Amino acid sequence: MILETFPVGLLQCNCTLLGDEQAGEAIVIDPGDEVSRIFNRLNELRLKLKQILITHAHIDHVGGAVKLKKLTGAPILINENDLPLLKMMDVQAGWLGTETPEVAPPDGSLAEGLVVGLDRFPAQVMHTPGHTQGSVCLHFAPLKMVIAGDTLFAGSIGRTDLPGGNGRQIIESIQTRLMALPEETRVIPGHGPDTTIGEERASNPFLRGW
Repeated sequence: MILETFPVGLLQCNCTLLGDEQAGEAIVIDPGDEVSRIFNRLNELRLKLKQILITHAHIDHVGGAVKLKKLTGAPILINENDLPLLKMMDVQAGWLGTETPEVAPPDGSLAEGLVVGLDRFPAQVMHTPGHTQGSVCLHFAPLKMVIAGDTLFAGSIGRTDLPGGNGRQIIESIQTRLMALPEETRVIPGHGPDTTIGEERASNPFLRGW
């Protein structure tokens, strides 16, 4: 197994590359920027990109998806509830003072319960609205790992003051979905360092009293 997470772009979004060297296949999660770097790494590892998975449609997570698709032919999957955010990419670019990246309708929806990923390393989609209405987490149960997007961070949770955000929803999503996972589950958030479900259950100040 190949697992690499590295920050990309102005907001240092965590982009994750998961590869199966035996099958020669990979998935990329949240290619927000620096697409040439991602593409070059796939080539170095001699991996064919199978899927581009987007945890939510904020510019720092989805900005490079179409460019990466053009280079690799891999389909883009985003939860359909975030389609309105794709349509306001120019507004999002304005928030950061950057050029508007090319966007396009996704090839499929990351619907609740959908199994995605690689044959040997599958993930189940967990719809976790709150940061955005289409926010999802990807639970790789065999790897004891969850890609949490901007729903849960080490010691914090995702902001809810942007379009599509809802404070009550994000707490409910974390409480009912993520905190139900085993304590040893590794959490790779959308920004910042890794953590575990057990660590966040014990010490995250936003989750006290559960």
